[in-house]
Amino acid sequence: MNIDKEIDTRGLNCPLPILKAKKALADLRSGQLLKVVSTDAGSVRDFQAFAKQTGNELVEQKTEGQDFIHVLRRR
Repeated sequence: MNIDKEIDTRGLNCPLPILKAKKALADLRSGQLLKVVSTDAGSVRDFQAFAKQTGNELVEQKTEGQDFIHVLRRR
């Protein structure tokens, strides 16, 4: 997977990871990928809801140790 931009939101709680992702997605072109690394367990369901509401595709979600990884494709 070719990630176009990655943001680190470790240590931030909802809604900050979503807000930072929204800002980062605005800088991307349609079809580009954004990777968000978070430590907020609530971010899993937050990013699912965010993708549905905004029309951006949630390509992948996974957990690596304490980190929750979210990959979004810009609509």
